Amino acid sequence: MAKEKGLISPNDFAQLQKYMEYSTNKVSDVLKLFEDGEMAEYLQGDAIGYEGFQQFLKIYLEADNIPNHLSLALFQSFKMGHLEDTVENDVVCLSDVSCYFSLLEGGRPEDKLEFTFKLYDTDRNGILDSSEVDRLIIQMMRVAEYLDWDVSELRPILQEMMKEIDYDGSGSVSLAEWLRAGATTVPLLVLLGLEMTLKDNGQHLWRPKRFPRPVYCNLCESSIGLGKQGLSCNLCKYVVHDQCAMKALPCEVSTYAKSRKDIGIQSHVWVRGGCESGRCDRCQKKIRIYHSLVGLHCVWCHLEIHDDCLQAMGHECDCGLLRDHILPPSSIYPSVLASGQERKVSKTSQKTMDDLNLSTFEALRIDPVSNTHPLLVFVNPKSGGKQGERVLWKFQYLLNPRQVFNLLKDGPEAGLRFFRDVPGCRILVCGGDGTVGWILETIDKANLPVVPPVAVLPLGTGNDLARCLRWGGGYEGQNLGKILKDLEMSKVVHMDRWSVEVIPQQTEEKSDPVPFQIINNYFSIGVDASIAHRFHIMREKYPEKFNSRMKNKLWYFEFATSESIFSTCKKLEESLTVEICGKPLDLSNLSLEGIAVLNIPSMHGGSNLWGDTKRPHGDTHGINQALGATAKVITDPDILKTCVPDLSDKRLEVVGLEGAIEMGQIYTKLKNAGHRLAKCSEITFHTTKTLPMQIDGEPWMQTPCTLPCFEDLGTPGQSICPSHR
Repeated sequence: MAKEKGLISPNDFAQLQKYMEYSTNKVSDVLKLFEDGEMAEYLQGDAIGYEGFQQFLKIYLEADNIPNHLSLALFQSFKMGHLEDTVENDVVCLSDVSCYFSLLEGGRPEDKLEFTFKLYDTDRNGILDSSEVDRLIIQMMRVAEYLDWDVSELRPILQEMMKEIDYDGSGSVSLAEWLRAGATTVPLLVLLGLEMTLKDNGQHLWRPKRFPRPVYCNLCESSIGLGKQGLSCNLCKYVVHDQCAMKALPCEVSTYAKSRKDIGIQSHVWVRGGCESGRCDRCQKKIRIYHSLVGLHCVWCHLEIHDDCLQAMGHECDCGLLRDHILPPSSIYPSVLASGQERKVSKTSQKTMDDLNLSTFEALRIDPVSNTHPLLVFVNPKSGGKQGERVLWKFQYLLNPRQVFNLLKDGPEAGLRFFRDVPGCRILVCGGDGTVGWILETIDKANLPVVPPVAVLPLGTGNDLARCLRWGGGYEGQNLGKILKDLEMSKVVHMDRWSVEVIPQQTEEKSDPVPFQIINNYFSIGVDASIAHRFHIMREKYPEKFNSRMKNKLWYFEFATSESIFSTCKKLEESLTVEICGKPLDLSNLSLEGIAVLNIPSMHGGSNLWGDTKRPHGDTHGINQALGATAKVITDPDILKTCVPDLSDKRLEVVGLEGAIEMGQIYTKLKNAGHRLAKCSEITFHTTKTLPMQIDGEPWMQTPCTLPCFEDLGTPGQSICPSHR
């Protein structure tokens, strides 16, 4: 379907996806309201007018203020084409609307196939005629085009699928036939959101990919075409046309050893093509890539060689440059093999073992290669837009896929259980500060025998912890192999972590929920928390307005400007008292609008509120080390000038802020720092009115309360810093 025939713009579609990301409703639930619920008054046969369509969007997207241009563009898009001959121009088919949104929302492909079929089976006889099936396929094509698929290739695949279903040529299709055909059409399943689960039975882990250079299909060996889309396997880089996926050879990657002979020694796994470097690692001569299928690459050590050089290569694979991080299949095996039980691997018993191993990680045992540090990777695929998803795919190829966990699907618990007894392992968290906090909190609860050190690959915005650990302010597509080498050479440093308890006073006012009980980065009260709270509320209400880093910064600037004008936290010292290690902190000579308590020297995406300190000559730890453990409280202004923030010194830095303008000056480097108030090991706040607060960037409004002293949690919060940056 051409874009000029009623498709909404790419920007509108991106905005729609943002709404759906924040919504928890399902199409099936909304449909019931229109069929026999409170929205039935808007139904005209199987159609709804514009007012009914707006109600559908309002309920489904859980948004009261959907931009009129978006709802109108969507409504117009459903009026196009086949509908003009069957319904009035001022109404759209409810089945088409429901089908379209059900294809976009999360869920199993099988469930989507069944739901969309039943939408058009109006007489409930389990049969669709050719015109109804065509309408269903049109909705699939529309979704595919919005997702940037090449529909010119998908259309013949679906047409071929229909020919195979319609054996007698009658043009009618049963539900069973539709489900059976759809479940074996790989491109369609990928479009519908095929769950990427490891089967270890030869199934590829497909993902759609558009190729910026000429690539050839591993099956038919013809060109996929420059800029065209095909399917690529995350495990072995096997590449095919969409229509060739059903006939593709089995995936040659096994993620664990299935017999005793495979334990301990890893063999090369060669796959034809995919030689991106263009040079043979054996003879150092060019691999002439006039045809993509020339040459071989190993999926574990990533060596690329000529076909003729294969005989000269040894059988054993050392996993290449990333061997320190990789758990090769030879290091992962079923527990039953380790127990000494004999097991004959017949077809039936092999299937039983596969089902067992893949349903629970406890059925597998890990025995890593000596002198290596296996890496456990957690990825939040929603962090950083589509960055998280791409990082997930890349790590599944660079490492053993069993080392890489999708946090939205599995959560962190499964990975921590799997790696519980792995000696020398490390953890890499790919996400923002919130994701890092989630992982650290889960590690606290997991009661691990040894707490692994944690590194961060920053995705999204903010990333204050990653900045102070020198991993940078955000991943921008750098080579992940190089980042893993940086991680290998890094050193482990301890990071203090602090607990906080909010004790509310007796009052009729109601507080927001406290987001965290653990402080990893910072706590603040007053002006900056007020800006963050307004930003948070607006983003929850209008998610489509916060879909890029630049927009987020502009909104933050607007709220900061408004706060500087109205000064909602003016004379903060009159509404709270502060105790450090049991002694009151004198704020009488200051006019503050905010107080920040820092565990790390980065806040709000890179602002250092404590400011730079000229280190004394000689000892790099300067005054911090000289003071020793006895100086739990430092309030002397002259000494504070020489104090250097340290995330492992068991002390917090306390900074006063005069207002939003001062915060902006610090962020833009026009001013060095806020007011250094203290450096201490315990702090308590007493507030007398409702004030905005935040922990690690998560704000809330808090009624009068007491926030008792922050206590160091000890060893659970370890982190990794690259030693050479």
